[in-house]
Amino acid sequence: MAETEQVSDNYTNEEEEEKSPGPETSRSRKRRFKASNMSFGEMLEMVDIMKRADYDGKKAKIMAKVGKSLQKNFGVRRSKDQLRKRWSDLKLREHDQYRRIRRVLQKSK
Repeated sequence: MAETEQVSDNYTNEEEEEKSPGPETSRSRKRRFKASNMSFGEMLEMVDIMKRADYDGKKAKIMAKVGKSLQKNFGVRRSKDQLRKRWSDLKLREHDQYRRIRRVLQKSK
């Protein structure tokens, strides 16, 4: 009887080990994207890249480029979906902010 209890205890421990994520699949190893507001500098960088690269023609490739640039210049990781939504909001809802960014970009050329 004691032997079957020990076997069943070992079996349940093995199941628990399989269910718990290992160090290589833990949550801390997954990509994390920043979910805070974008700074004006980040938006400026995003608009500059998207305008230069004809965003509406080549969306996915440009979003990857924007994400890499923001990470390199600002140390912030943003998902393509976050960037796409922010770009849309700038063009449709925050037109004043978008015009202000375009003016800054015009002056810097």
